[in-house]
Amino acid sequence: MNPTKSDSTPQHAQLGGISGSERHVALSDIHARLPDPQRTSGKATALDRWLMRTMLQKAGNPEIEVVLWDNTIITTSPTSPAVRLFIHQRSTLYKLLIDPSLAFGDGYTQGIVEVEGGLIAFNEAIDRCTLTADTKHFYRDGIRSCLGWLQRNTIDAARSHIHHHYDIGNDFYELWLDQQLAYTCAYFSDPEMSLEAAQIAKMDHVCRKVGLKPGDTVVEAGCGWGALALHMAKYYGAKVKAFNISHEQIVYARERARQEGLSDQVEFVEDDWRNITGNYDSFVSVGMLEHVGLKNYETLGEVIAGCQNPGGRGLVHSIGCNAPRVLDSWTTKRIFPGAHVPSLSQMMQIFEPQKLSVLDVENIRLHYALTLEHWLQRYEQNIDQVQEMFDEKFIRTWRLYLSASVAAFRSGSLQLFQVVFTNGGNNEIPWTRAGLYQTEPSQAVKRS
Repeated sequence: MNPTKSDSTPQHAQLGGISGSERHVALSDIHARLPDPQRTSGKATALDRWLMRTMLQKAGNPEIEVVLWDNTIITTSPTSPAVRLFIHQRSTLYKLLIDPSLAFGDGYTQGIVEVEGGLIAFNEAIDRCTLTADTKHFYRDGIRSCLGWLQRNTIDAARSHIHHHYDIGNDFYELWLDQQLAYTCAYFSDPEMSLEAAQIAKMDHVCRKVGLKPGDTVVEAGCGWGALALHMAKYYGAKVKAFNISHEQIVYARERARQEGLSDQVEFVEDDWRNITGNYDSFVSVGMLEHVGLKNYETLGEVIAGCQNPGGRGLVHSIGCNAPRVLDSWTTKRIFPGAHVPSLSQMMQIFEPQKLSVLDVENIRLHYALTLEHWLQRYEQNIDQVQEMFDEKFIRTWRLYLSASVAAFRSGSLQLFQVVFTNGGNNEIPWTRAGLYQTEPSQAVKRS
């Protein structure tokens, strides 16, 4: 069964014919108000209202309405909105002008702004419009892009960034990921399959794409909790060396390998991808490129070219976008410090300087939207346990992160690319894609 999608269904199908208008809403219509001392008193000024309308217009007139602290409702949507944004403080409005993403994200996690009608629906409404609206100058993306280029994702910086997100406790991730703790996009060959089955299908899909067979050697850059490395060894007979700079994940992966009797086939190395050495039949990276940093793409290409055997196939699996852009500031500051989501043209900076040949590009964007729906549902189902671990701000931060991610992949704001490549002169490559789409999992070697 697919997860319940109640959050994606607007709770208010109609909020009245309010396109391009300003009006007041009765206090009884507003729920979960902040205590009076935390709310701005006084009327919204003509300037306040003009700034809010201008911001909505610059954002492409999304199908939302905004309720200000004095209960004035503002919208520029050409249709009747189904979601509301409540802004309780005047200062938040001015922060939104400077950096909408950061101000909204921080405001939501602090309870200063609220959303009625569903976080997914709200973010989808914004994303659909900003995909086509010219927000580059209004939202200072050009400046942020330049600042991002100046930041070097050194090994020390990368270690700090990974620790910020991945080393917050395995117990937390065990609440809402699948049984193997696969924290990347699953592959739903059938949309009704379970998350566990879809993650196994993703691992099989990757193994088939690189043509994995018994005796092959594989180096994996960024192995998470080790699910893919162990799968390649257990079911395909590969010998795997997996790199990761998250201490907690490496400890977990090593213990799982020991328990499953795979320590002789899988070596988990607590080190950065830049320190990969040796020669391998395949280079695989699933969900690491987002953390590499655009300035390091050519270096990554050099590492790949230096370690992959001439007849081997490799795969890079990464969140991406349709055209070069900067990731929103709230995500890069609060969730994934130093993150960058590349366009396909930017990903080619890995392959082209090394004359590596791209064999296949697959975009499984909607698979990630469905994966995130499963994660969000499990997160909410286990919210009591999360509350025992963390405070309310953390809970709202992760709820927003997961909900906004569902919206981004549904709307097309984010993509999910799998790029398969090989040495430019390698002719030992599949004639067609037929081998990728088998009805049964391709588990070449099974251990008792």
